[in-house]
Amino acid sequence: MADEPVLKGHWRLPAFALRTLLFALVATVGWATVGPLQATIWCSILLLASLPAVVSPTHRVLGPAGRLVETSVVILGTLSTGGVPAWLLPYLLVPLAHSAYYAADYVGERRLLDRLFVWEPAFLTSGAVTGLIIVGSTLPAIHYETYFTAVSQAVTIALVAAIAAWWVRRSQSYADEVSPNHPYVEAAALLTQLRAVARQLPGGTLDPGGIATDIVNSVAEVAGTQRIAVLGASAGRRLVVLAQHAAERVDWETSPQLNTLLADAWAGQQPQTGRLPLSRSAGGPVASLVVPLVAEQRTVALVAVESEAIDSFTTEMVQEVQDRTKGMPLRLETALLFEEVRSLATAEERQRLAREIHDGIAQELAMLGYGIDNATAVVPEEATEARGELEDLRAEVTRLVTELRFSLFELRSDVDRQGGLTASIADYARTVASSAGLRVHLSLDEGGARLPASVEAELLRIAQESITNARKHARAQNLWVTCEVDPPYARVEVTDDGQGLSGDQAEGRYGLAIMSERAERIRGSLEIRPHKPHGTTVAVVLHASQRPVGATEAKDEETKQ
Repeated sequence: MADEPVLKGHWRLPAFALRTLLFALVATVGWATVGPLQATIWCSILLLASLPAVVSPTHRVLGPAGRLVETSVVILGTLSTGGVPAWLLPYLLVPLAHSAYYAADYVGERRLLDRLFVWEPAFLTSGAVTGLIIVGSTLPAIHYETYFTAVSQAVTIALVAAIAAWWVRRSQSYADEVSPNHPYVEAAALLTQLRAVARQLPGGTLDPGGIATDIVNSVAEVAGTQRIAVLGASAGRRLVVLAQHAAERVDWETSPQLNTLLADAWAGQQPQTGRLPLSRSAGGPVASLVVPLVAEQRTVALVAVESEAIDSFTTEMVQEVQDRTKGMPLRLETALLFEEVRSLATAEERQRLAREIHDGIAQELAMLGYGIDNATAVVPEEATEARGELEDLRAEVTRLVTELRFSLFELRSDVDRQGGLTASIADYARTVASSAGLRVHLSLDEGGARLPASVEAELLRIAQESITNARKHARAQNLWVTCEVDPPYARVEVTDDGQGLSGDQAEGRYGLAIMSERAERIRGSLEIRPHKPHGTTVAVVLHASQRPVGATEAKDEETKQ
């Protein structure tokens, strides 16, 4: 919560009006009872004391301090002017009512300064009553009854006003919460802040893969660390490998349910050491270390480290790994949240475009086709040339409708959170191939570990664009689709036996440029090469240096031959 909480602007004008009204009241009464000089002096002091509470009523320091000073001026002014008449007492309503109103926003807050806001009305009331009792003890006995009657009335009215202010603010908060527009108000404010922050950050700082790689590289400098990975949360019950470092490929365990070190580090938010392997490819005894990356009491990811030196992870080494990851959890969480927001926005925009195309141009093209059919029906049989042109036009409209259906299918396709990337690519390839008369050959290899959702989405879009190009431009008969996923390594390859693509054509194709941008966004490499004896191969590879042993590329190539 910032120093100036939101949703306070609508109270500023009534608060200023109430303060002005009571100030004028006590000034008038003071002028008539204690004389112009005394009234002017103490009203001037009260005016200066009220400035902090007027300018920054919700500030954590200035707001409460200003109201405390106002209360103190009322007590001291009453003492200085003889106690009777108690002309300044009506002004107690202002600080008590305002403190109760602002305190209502901090109910349930856990931070110390926020809890002080909640108890501020009680502090002010007890302080005011104590001060007024002390003032009364200095008065002659003849004035006791008059003075304490006035004090009782003023304090009672102030407390009633404070309770009313508290109730009004809580009612407003409840109305804000149940208002249908409240989520949109909050979302708009948060997105505005996100946009401003994203513009201020230097380039590349909102890339989860880049930040995870920086963490891995930093931890790799610690002596004794041999295999390192950053494991992040996913939509399912498994973790995802955001980045890793090792001399050879490591098959990391990504299920906390099967590894107590991972589960305890995530839940307990404390480093865990032991000899339980963190990977399924450990060839012998290992020393394991799991360091949680915690941001604001939230576990963001885990740093998993393995070493073949059994007693390598001493207390000093664990502390060094923690020191090297300081400041990184919040950066990583910010990047992951930004990536998730962008993915949600992209998915929603694709669905919106699909709806608009279906309800707009697709319907209009269908009506155009019906109109051409009607026109063809009334053209005489002997008008062969006109009928031929109408039939050609009808065929072109049919082709456009088919293309739109493919586009709608592509827009609505997404990675199945249960089936995974390979299942989504396979479903898309089968659907498109069956509609276009292509024979599709699938080679799929995906284990239990998953890639980050944003990476899977980009790989799916690259595969879709490759398959679409083969269907529309290649005039192919066969389509080979290969998908290997072994995080962080992944390879998606689409090959056709069509007419091929020359270098000049490849440079001029907008779709190929989009694929290249997508591959660059996920830190992958895109390769477009001719396929012998004819055709084109489009391949995108992530983390090629960590490719599994015995990969199937050579076998795939033999099959295509």
